[in-house]
Amino acid sequence: MKKTFTLIAALVFSTFLLAQTTVDFEDFSLPAEGFLNGSDGSGGFSSNGFFFPNDYNADWGSWSGWAISAATDTQTPGFMNQYSSISGGGVGGSAQYAVSFVAGSSGIKIGEPRVVDNVAINNGTYPYLSMLEGDAFAKKFGGEDGNDPDFFLLTIKGWLNGEQQGDSIGFYLADYRFADNSMDYIVSEWTTVDLSTFDAVDSLSFSLSSSDVGMFGMNTPAYFCMDNLNFTFILDANEQPAELDVSVFPNPATDYLRIVWNEQQEATASIFNLNGQLIQKMPLSTGQQNMDVQALATGMYILKIQTEEGWMSVRFVKK
Repeated sequence: MKKTFTLIAALVFSTFLLAQTTVDFEDFSLPAEGFLNGSDGSGGFSSNGFFFPNDYNADWGSWSGWAISAATDTQTPGFMNQYSSISGGGVGGSAQYAVSFVAGSSGIKIGEPRVVDNVAINNGTYPYLSMLEGDAFAKKFGGEDGNDPDFFLLTIKGWLNGEQQGDSIGFYLADYRFADNSMDYIVSEWTTVDLSTFDAVDSLSFSLSSSDVGMFGMNTPAYFCMDNLNFTFILDANEQPAELDVSVFPNPATDYLRIVWNEQQEATASIFNLNGQLIQKMPLSTGQQNMDVQALATGMYILKIQTEEGWMSVRFVKK
């Protein structure tokens, strides 16, 4: 697939570094079993340059968007247990994680474009037990005989300057659509979802859909849990914004990367692995050039294009 990029670059004077960082929500001070649901009127929560919006209604004591939680209850069904993950904590037994109540969609705003590598996703106790057993508002998944083809789907989209980046990513929090009922499942542990196909984004959006829909919309409780949002960014001691115009395709690549350099200046194309090590480079001039990637091992790489004025980078996959 051909992908065209007009990207923000930065002036480069010396070192090109890749930094990998995690949003793990442990930077919030919560007591045991505590939570933050926006009742302070802050409008959301910030961590490592990511903002998690929250809409709190003081009249009703209700919220949507994001909450931060240290709740551990994996047994109690119902709405009063809306802040617990079904794992009883965060990834690897960590104390804190994020919970989203999705009213239409939940978003994450990023201070400046980042490449988001992956994120850990899980069910909350409330939706998990609702799907497993059914409740006053929602059905038991699979129905009484287990044959109903039910599902609970999280859809994730990446955005840059208001435009969607790449295809949306779907993750089934529950899937009962299999012909063999023994394969049906409801997610009950933290699962890593790969988001690296988005390239650099300045926001993410999350929406939920379910097979259990009534006259007022989805019956399945519209919650999911998040932890360990991993992202990569490029560091330089003297970053300044600039713009470079280039097309790079295909992505994924098997034999060659086609690079259409639309600037009227010479440049250098360099490939780095995710540890920041230079793998290969070649000069660019205006027009299309082919960069041989046949010798690269299968995996993710970063293509950096540098001129006298600035640089840009984009991820690609070698198949």
